[in-house]
Amino acid sequence: MISARQLAFTVLRDIDKGAFADVALERNIGKFALMPADRRLATELIYGTVRRQRTLDALIDQLGKRRADQQPADLRRILHVGFYQLRYLDHVPNHAVVDTTVQLAKQQRLGKLSGVVNGMLRQYIRLQEAKGDPLQLPTDEIAALGVLHSYPDWIIQAWQQLVPAADVARLCEWFNQAPKIDLRVNRLRTTVDQVSTALTDHGLTVVPHGGIPDALRIVGPMGNVRQLPGYEAGWWMVQDSSAQLVSYLVDPQPGETVIDACGAPGGKTTHLAEMMEDRGRVLGCDRTSSRLNKIRQNAKRLQLNSIETVMGDSREHPEFKGIADRVLLDVPCSGLGTLHRHADARWRQTPNSIAGLTTLQRELLEAAVDWVKPDGVLVYSTCTLHPDENQNLIQAFLSDHPDWQIDPPEDDSPVAPFVTNQGWAMVWPHKQDMDGFFMVRMRRIV
Repeated sequence: MISARQLAFTVLRDIDKGAFADVALERNIGKFALMPADRRLATELIYGTVRRQRTLDALIDQLGKRRADQQPADLRRILHVGFYQLRYLDHVPNHAVVDTTVQLAKQQRLGKLSGVVNGMLRQYIRLQEAKGDPLQLPTDEIAALGVLHSYPDWIIQAWQQLVPAADVARLCEWFNQAPKIDLRVNRLRTTVDQVSTALTDHGLTVVPHGGIPDALRIVGPMGNVRQLPGYEAGWWMVQDSSAQLVSYLVDPQPGETVIDACGAPGGKTTHLAEMMEDRGRVLGCDRTSSRLNKIRQNAKRLQLNSIETVMGDSREHPEFKGIADRVLLDVPCSGLGTLHRHADARWRQTPNSIAGLTTLQRELLEAAVDWVKPDGVLVYSTCTLHPDENQNLIQAFLSDHPDWQIDPPEDDSPVAPFVTNQGWAMVWPHKQDMDGFFMVRMRRIV
């Protein structure tokens, strides 16, 4: 029978070949009959070792005779699995970590290299018992934070532009946690109290979250989402609380025409329709039919009829000129506000990819401006915490468009507590315990 560690190793090998972490796990986990506890351990090992890759490599550099990038690939993966357990899991005894990791090396036919695994893991344990944390950090402040918390230096540098040094460390720690699950209650089908009661009766721990009217947070494991009370009836949708804030900033009204320019998979599109009491038009746009189908599936389950899907590049919709009371432009972004949900994202994004994204974001913004009626509003949002995709882009846009200005939310809006002096809203995960988000509402100067 395959073990949790064997499954983790198999998935990590796929990730190293280019697969996305969640896709590789989903593809492999169903092939093996693991007990629930083993499934949870395998998932923790996979996502944990991917997140902590830089730290684990630093330990290999420090304790091995070769640097991590010079080690045989399978040996490096196995050492990651072993060091991760020793450093970050407290429910597996050290001797069990050593034994199972050495066994994993033997199962992969690494021969004498299993002795290397044994020696390096035991050396870590000896150092830990003798002087505490064995990890040696660089003297450079940015590199030290990057090694300790496992981020590339450029992300640390980007965050240092935005928050004090102490907050950078807290932000790094927050994104290394397992993601939390929030629900958005469909106000047209039920109430927050009814959903909370149904889920509690099902055995879950459920709490309201963040002063956001329709948000509930599930604390602890939740199992298969589709089997929870109210799912098939369209009572709720999984959506992080900070993402829910975006629709409150749009503040759509019944009977209006609202365009969600980058709508798939439909979380915000459906929220807008719910807030409009399913009266009016909500146009959910995307470039691909498969992603538009996700909008349609979600709208059908939530029993919403005001949503229309439109396929195409949102930089090229001349038919939208001047038709929208409100436009939501939730642009493709680097996702630096959701790094806990995408374990490998910190390694996939680069400064060059950010530059490409900002070009696309500005092009989308320039196109969406023309869709808005003279007295309408445009909301720009991202789930990233990079200034070039957020503050810098909006300031440049407003500089080039003096006929537009920031339109902060009303004082009683759920978004109001997150608004900065500049008028845009920022959600900081380490402060508000939600995904990181940037959002700003703008309208023409009359």
